[in-house]
Amino acid sequence: MRLLIDTSKVTFTVGREVQPKTDQNGQQRYERNTNVPMWAVQLVAMDDGGAEVITVTVTGHQPPKVAVGQLVNPVELQAIPWAQNGKNGTAFRASDIKAVAGSKAGSASSS
Repeated sequence: MRLLIDTSKVTFTVGREVQPKTDQNGQQRYERNTNVPMWAVQLVAMDDGGAEVITVTVTGHQPPKVAVGQLVNPVELQAIPWAQNGKNGTAFRASDIKAVAGSKAGSASSS
């Protein structure tokens, strides 16, 4: 089950440089159906209740163009509950991660 998250009252900031999403052998993972590379983006999500660090998976031939400290909006953010080998958690996916207009950080440039 995939649950679409309402992000209208949440502020997201990039917490770490975008990394390739890797398997247990350190190889970049690719989406099963499209063979498009997967990327892991660490975000700090803040709302009235506090902050939480989440890692969001995005697929694309190039990594999202965002920088550490930059305000961003995850597009179509989904929470995906999982359970495997006695462990469970929530994975996060988005169709894209876009910089908030006018926000600057690191080496990101507006185009």
